Amino acid sequence: MIKVLLAEDMHMVRDALVALLNLEPDIEVVAAVASGTEILPMAQRLRPDVAVIDIDLPGKDGLSAIADLQAHLPEIRTLVLTALGRPGTLRRALSAKATGFLLKDAPTEQLVEAIRSVAAGRRVVDSQLAMSAWDSAECPLTARETEVLRLTADGLQAVDIAAQMFLSVGTVRNYLTTIVNKLAARNRVDAIRVAREAGWL
Repeated sequence: MIKVLLAEDMHMVRDALVALLNLEPDIEVVAAVASGTEILPMAQRLRPDVAVIDIDLPGKDGLSAIADLQAHLPEIRTLVLTALGRPGTLRRALSAKATGFLLKDAPTEQLVEAIRSVAAGRRVVDSQLAMSAWDSAECPLTARETEVLRLTADGLQAVDIAAQMFLSVGTVRNYLTTIVNKLAARNRVDAIRVAREAGWL
């Protein structure tokens, strides 16, 4: 029996997926959570074989939660389930060591097979999306610049970002200027838009 932890914040979608997956003779959903912060504690308690995780979760995004699982429970396979079929999003998921990546509009049978494949240790990635990721430009931002932009997108001001990242306010402002220039954006808001559309945030 493949034990699955499901993380999806939309109540109806989560309930529907639980019901569909539990119809399979070899799959059992042992937990269904609505936020990213619940994933690691639940996984530590129940030790699922596969965690099916939406990227956009409240509390902690899915990719950060996957990184937590990799750090504490690397034996758990992870399958990203998302509506964001952007090459940059796939790159981020693979960088976070996700075992699989599947779009939410995939047929249920594809999800079931993806869970079985991931549980068996195989990597599952939509082939068309994989080709797009291969052909697309890589994110020009460094990891530090990406984090600064992500915190800016979350609504933090330069002084708050400086405190959180142990930087000076001037350094944060310099990062933001560099980010805007690298992304050929008009301003910070435009830089956030460009990065989100490319799947880099």
